[in-house]
Amino acid sequence: MRITRVQATWCHVPIPYERQHTSDFGRVTSFDSVIVRVETDKGITGWGEAKAGVGSAAACAGLAAIVNLDYAPLLVGQDPRDISRLWDVMYNTPREGYAVAKGHVLPQLGRRGLSISAIAGVDTALWDILGKSLGVPVWRLLGGRRAERMPAYASGGWADEQGIGAQLKGYCDQAGFRAVKMRIGVMDGSPARSAARVRAARKALGPDVKLMADAHGTWTVAEAKAFCRMVEDCDLFWFEEPVTADDKQGLAEVRRSSAVPISTGESEFTRHDFREIAELRGADVLQPDIAWVGGLTATLRIAAIADAAGIAVIPHAGMNTPYGQHFGFAAPCAPMGEMFIGTPPGVPLAETRLFPGMAVPVDGRLVPSDAPGFGLGVDLDGIAAMRP
Repeated sequence: MRITRVQATWCHVPIPYERQHTSDFGRVTSFDSVIVRVETDKGITGWGEAKAGVGSAAACAGLAAIVNLDYAPLLVGQDPRDISRLWDVMYNTPREGYAVAKGHVLPQLGRRGLSISAIAGVDTALWDILGKSLGVPVWRLLGGRRAERMPAYASGGWADEQGIGAQLKGYCDQAGFRAVKMRIGVMDGSPARSAARVRAARKALGPDVKLMADAHGTWTVAEAKAFCRMVEDCDLFWFEEPVTADDKQGLAEVRRSSAVPISTGESEFTRHDFREIAELRGADVLQPDIAWVGGLTATLRIAAIADAAGIAVIPHAGMNTPYGQHFGFAAPCAPMGEMFIGTPPGVPLAETRLFPGMAVPVDGRLVPSDAPGFGLGVDLDGIAAMRP
């Protein structure tokens, strides 16, 4: 089997004003994503997704160009089933001229950002092809499912102190979730106000629902430590991204200062970033975004690091994406998955419904599909209509 064509398409979906979401990221006015299509000489087509980040519409044009102009020439004629080797080819090949020295490929100079996200789009498409070629779901290729149903937690929680309890309880009532996540941080103005919202949430939810809080890396180390002291009696399941991803020493300091578990990772790009967090003992949970870190292949390498260090891996927005679902069904270090509720920032593929067939939660859990590959249908007309 050989790759005959690689095509990336920027999909832009304006959000009606009444459904636009405002948070500490600002107002999200559109869903933007790059859909990658990989065709083969055997008639099997794989589909993948690459993302440029939350609210980064213009960057998707550059992301699609990297796939179409830089990576596609490397991939046409290759066997799509050689996924790990092709990942390394894309990661290690410089885009300017594909220079080779003494028979060895030189390292790529831009080893973060769009270059890595572009690899993710191709990589997830290759996993889709491999599953289809063998007639099995991707979760089977990853080692098989570890349980009949995968627990998910509802992710949202932007309401104020008066409304946060009802909002989170609504998630539980909507699909039987027994774990929920709320947003805190600079949007509240101070750690004390965030702590007050967390206390209101815990009071409304009672003791039996897991509660997580996400600061999106907006606090200083001192503010994060103060918040931890204020919520020690709230039984947080974890405190997410307490400080900027650039301050990993600070992250580890926050974790050492409190018994509140710490999670992080959606702002990281390669396994090397996650290795540093693991070496610093900076987190109890790692949260790579599969469409940012380089796809399933990169996430499996991150999971190996985490599993050896006794750290859980729960991908960012994992249950809103087909590749995240399949990873969660199979990974030994993935105890649950994240599912955005309502208007999910940063997960356009799920929101636009271009790929019907993903598992949906029932009683807070998801059942994996037995269909080959990622088991999805494809709305080709929808993709064409969403080109900007």
